[in-house]
Parts: sequence; structure tokens; C-alpha cells
Amino acid sequence: MQKFENFLLENLPMSKSIHPTYEKALHQMLIAGGKRFRPALLLGVVNSYNALLEEGAMHAALAIELLHTYSLIHDDLPAMDDSPLRRGKPTLHMSFDEVTAILVGDALNTYSFEVLSNAPFSDYTRIQLIRELATNGGLNGMVLGQAMDCYFENKPLSIEDVRVLHTNKTAKLIAASLKMGAIIVGREELGEKLYDFGIKLGLLFQIQDDILDVTQSSEEAGKLTNNDEDKNSFVTLLGLPQTIDEANILANELHNELETFDDNLKKELSELLTKYINRHK
Repeated sequence: MQKFENFLLENLPMSKSIHPTYEKALHQMLIAGGKRFRPALLLGVVNSYNALLEEGAMHAALAIELLHTYSLIHDDLPAMDDSPLRRGKPTLHMSFDEVTAILVGDALNTYSFEVLSNAPFSDYTRIQLIRELATNGGLNGMVLGQAMDCYFENKPLSIEDVRVLHTNKTAKLIAASLKMGAIIVGREELGEKLYDFGIKLGLLFQIQDDILDVTQSSEEAGKLTNNDEDKNSFVTLLGLPQTIDEANILANELHNELETFDDNLKKELSELLTKYINRHK
């Protein structure tokens, strides 16, 4: 992912402003690192079918990372999770102030679509990509999941409702990353298959996060842990042993589905997916 890191650094949001810290705040969470999981999924799909499109696909990968980073900044705000740590660094409202964190999140959200609108694809492809990112990251996707998560804090849900919550909050943006890769290489039918796979992958990702929240220290996780007691997490509702069983079942399903991918796609994604599918073990 070094190519992506270089592209990100070359395309950091810049501000023509007299504000003394705004630009620094815009960059802080982006350059703090992170898994870069969503960009890696998109670029993996693109490289499986047409590596010549990788440079253009960097715009879409960056757009996803920008939108994801905005969501983390807002998720950590005092009104939401009130977390002091993210990606091993102080959160923005701790480094600067709450207003700055809110506005930086807003800026990264909108900048993601500016970056995507400038991607070197046809107008048709750009519109498809913008629609996919907006649909899965917005009012019927990640934002809906965040709203449900906050509203139902201290109000236990059924496990099925929790799956719906986290399908929106976490899984849809992961699924969109895979589908957007398929859109770029002109394989729309494959995109639907990858989207369904990505929903399962995103749910596993969230279940694993819930497991790691109670089994890792904040230093190991790079963010505040043991912070979900009032949330509708899988561990809160099912307990740790049953949650691990749920993760193992879903991980096995994903391994089996990965074997049905064509050879190029399986080869490109296997190392990344195997690492993350098994990260709770």
C-alpha cells in the first residue's frame, strides 16, 4: 500500500486560510495511518483485472479513506463516543477543540467527493462511483448506523437489530469499496457479488472489533477500549464466548466464498482478507 500512502500525502487537503491550525488539523488523522483496509480492497479488485487503471483508482481509494476518516473523527466526539485516542494518537477534539474536530470531519466528507469527481474516468463511471459512496456512506448507510448506535445506547436491541445497525454503520462502506473496484474495471455483475461478500466481511469486521474491545488494551488497539458497555455490541448481548463462535462461523463462510472467486481476484485479495478474517483469533 506504499503507492496509496504516497498518493494520499500528495493529495492532502490544502487550505488557503489565515487560520493557524486548520490545515494541521485536516491532516492529523489522515497521516496518523490506520489499516487502509477499504482502499486496499478497492485497489485489490482493480489490480486483479486491469493494473493499468490503478493510478486512476487511487482517486476512488482516497475518497473512501477520506470519508472513513471523517466518520472516525465524528464518532470520537464528546457527543458520541467521547474517545481520547484514535490510530494511536490523541483525537482531534483533544488535540485542538470540539469545533475544529466537527469542521474537519465536515471538510473531509465533502473533500472525498471533490477527489472522486476529479478521477480520470468517464462521466458515467464517476457518477456511478459517487452514487455508490454517497449511498453507502450517507443517510441510508453509515450515518444511519451511527444514528441507531447513538440513539439505542442503554436501550438493548435484539441481535437481529444489532446486525442491521452494524450492516449500516460498518459493513456498507466496506462492501462499497469492493463494488467500486468492480465498477472501475467495468464488471458490474461482479460488483453485486462482491457487495454481498463485503456486507458479510463488514459484519465480521464489527464483531471482531467488539471482541478486541474487551480483549485488547487501548495501547494495543490504538483507540480507547472497554468502552462499549452501554452500546449494543455483540459481546454485550451474546457474551464473549458466543461472539467468538459467531466470528468463527462468519470467517469460515468468507473463506469458502473466497475460494469461489476467479484465480486473479483470489490471488490479489487472499493475503489481505486472510489477515483480517482471522484477526480475532
